[in-house]
Amino acid sequence: MKILQLCKKFPFPVKDGEAIAINHLSKAMSSMDCEVTLLCMNTPKHYFRKEDLPKSFNHYKDIHVVDIDSDVKPLDAFLNLFSKASYHIQRFISKDFSQQLQQLLQENDFDVVQLETLYLAPYISTIRAHSSATIALRAHNVEHEIWERIASNTSFLPKKWYLQHLTKKLKRFELETMNQCDILVPITARDLDFFKSYGFDKKAAVTPIGLDKNDYKPDFQSYDKELSISFIGSLDWMPNLEGLKWFMDEVWEKAQVKFPKLQLHIAGRNTPDWMKAMKEPNIHIHGEIPDAQAFINAHSIMVVPLLSGSGMRAKILEGMALGKVVMTTSIGLEGIAATDRKEVLVADDVAGFLDCIEFCYSSNGDLKTIGESAQKFVATTYDNMAIAAALTAAYQES
Repeated sequence: MKILQLCKKFPFPVKDGEAIAINHLSKAMSSMDCEVTLLCMNTPKHYFRKEDLPKSFNHYKDIHVVDIDSDVKPLDAFLNLFSKASYHIQRFISKDFSQQLQQLLQENDFDVVQLETLYLAPYISTIRAHSSATIALRAHNVEHEIWERIASNTSFLPKKWYLQHLTKKLKRFELETMNQCDILVPITARDLDFFKSYGFDKKAAVTPIGLDKNDYKPDFQSYDKELSISFIGSLDWMPNLEGLKWFMDEVWEKAQVKFPKLQLHIAGRNTPDWMKAMKEPNIHIHGEIPDAQAFINAHSIMVVPLLSGSGMRAKILEGMALGKVVMTTSIGLEGIAATDRKEVLVADDVAGFLDCIEFCYSSNGDLKTIGESAQKFVATTYDNMAIAAALTAAYQES
């Protein structure tokens, strides 16, 4: 099977959820004798030189990269207020990318063109005009739901109105587009049910994020140390920053009163300057780190305090695969069928998070047991080879 995978950013380094989801699936498909070609945008926000790829990144048959400028521009954003087009989507429409896509479709006979996220949907018409390939839209999230939640959590009224305005147009685009593909590939069954409730009636294959358990080496010695909490995530993604700021503002000070020795370690790409300048006791800002696994393994607890978002959180799966106790919200756990106090800890307000932290201090050996259960749960439920095999079978039937 020949697959062309379209991405809105270069999927390396494999540090954020989108890159994790893209690479684990494409790598598994490649090992199953699928021939996977990558065509991706190279944006200023996630720019990467193809020449700097390590030799181990070799599961693609070919990699094609097109530079595009997707940065938010004040004038364009203002003018978009008077347009029906979604500004979220408009930023990823590129003539150069369309031309490169057209050339690849004319030179190759692909069986499937897999669009990674809704932001590649504007190119469906180009694919239809130059190929008979099955078009698969891999919906990493219900995109407009993320922004609905962000808007609902925004108190500054002008910003709230603007976000609601943008979200309304993104929602219209998303719901109009979902039936244009041949097969929808949502990350979770919850997301598929959501799309069906809005009229999606075509073929679908729920395909969660999968991991290769051999890539994750847990260090359970962290449970023998003083308790500490880690946070890791791209801090240029609004839901991550929103949730972390809430945790620091609302939970941390109260936690410090009760547990004065507790340490919080924060790592993430594009850490904002105000956070780097923080001088709060027991909060350690690491910025972008070279080894995410080593960072996660150094701490027994991993916090993911998401208040908005959609789809699945790859970092939660990675933390669980490394045998950590992941402390998150119900929104953070969406799409992951783990159980509170068995494989994870779940809290949705300040009191809940404080209760989880107290549980960690009083659980003795139970904390390590939760970490071990989390590791086994991910290895059996989210195996990337099994997930890729199911999607490949769905493609063959379409």
